[in-house]
Amino acid sequence: MKKLIPTISFVLCCFGLLSCGNSQPNTAKETQADTAAKTANKTAINTQTKTDESHNSHSQMHPENHGQHSTAHKNHNENTKITTQAKLTAGKNIAPNQPLSLVIDIQDDAGKAINKFDTFQEKLMHLIVVRDDLQSFAHLHPNYKGNGRFDVSASFPSPGSYTLISDYKPSGQKETVSLMNLTIPGSVPLPKNLEKYEKSKVSSNTKVNLNFSQENIKAGQEVTLKFDLKNASNNQPIKDLQPYLGEKGHLVVIKSSSPLAVSDYIHAHALKDTPDGQVHFLTSFPQTGTYKLWVQFNRNGKINTADFWVNVV
Repeated sequence: MKKLIPTISFVLCCFGLLSCGNSQPNTAKETQADTAAKTANKTAINTQTKTDESHNSHSQMHPENHGQHSTAHKNHNENTKITTQAKLTAGKNIAPNQPLSLVIDIQDDAGKAINKFDTFQEKLMHLIVVRDDLQSFAHLHPNYKGNGRFDVSASFPSPGSYTLISDYKPSGQKETVSLMNLTIPGSVPLPKNLEKYEKSKVSSNTKVNLNFSQENIKAGQEVTLKFDLKNASNNQPIKDLQPYLGEKGHLVVIKSSSPLAVSDYIHAHALKDTPDGQVHFLTSFPQTGTYKLWVQFNRNGKINTADFWVNVV
């Protein structure tokens, strides 16, 4: 069964963008760090709600006005409709390769804290952090502090624009996705030559081979992604695969877009009863274009990540 993340309703929140590049401060007394700290306190609200019982469409994001860091989502189940908003606060010291405190408050549309959340894949919240060119990826699990508040420390490896994808489930509701944007100041690195469409990668001590259930991947059609895991040293199937987040593996898919939107995000679940040393996912890609996949798996307690580019026609 396809485990594509439900997309019944989504709303985006744009986090305050910081100055990026090699530009000089406006005055002699103002340093780039000062500028970043001031910009971090500027906020914008982007709001859209959507209900879709097919679970296969995705909402787009549209900025509306300025205020607190906030995203709103209308979440639907068979009997009720609720609206939630995720308010993000970041620490002041925003710089590459430095730990940054992130606080996410989940509230209803009246501003009241939502206190109860359902666990899915062993966690109350999954936070995916990607640079917008998809050259950087992190999968974090914020800690729940009570009263609707989550916190986590994140480190951004290089300057540039990042999208933070927060995935959580208010109690009794569907998964809800919030997008937040953050710019890390500094000189943005030049784009790397994209290793597009390679089907074999080495992650740590594991060779990961990717195969598809069909030769051409078409938008809107289900496809099985098959990851064959072998020892990099002898090319033999691995025998120490252990569960990760309660499953054989974890898969995040993001479409290459500018700017990134909720509709670009896919969170797939591993199929059960697959051969030893293999992790399979059944999903579909909603639109044509270029997507990047990050598959994660657990080898004897160590989490490995391998990434691949996929073209969808």
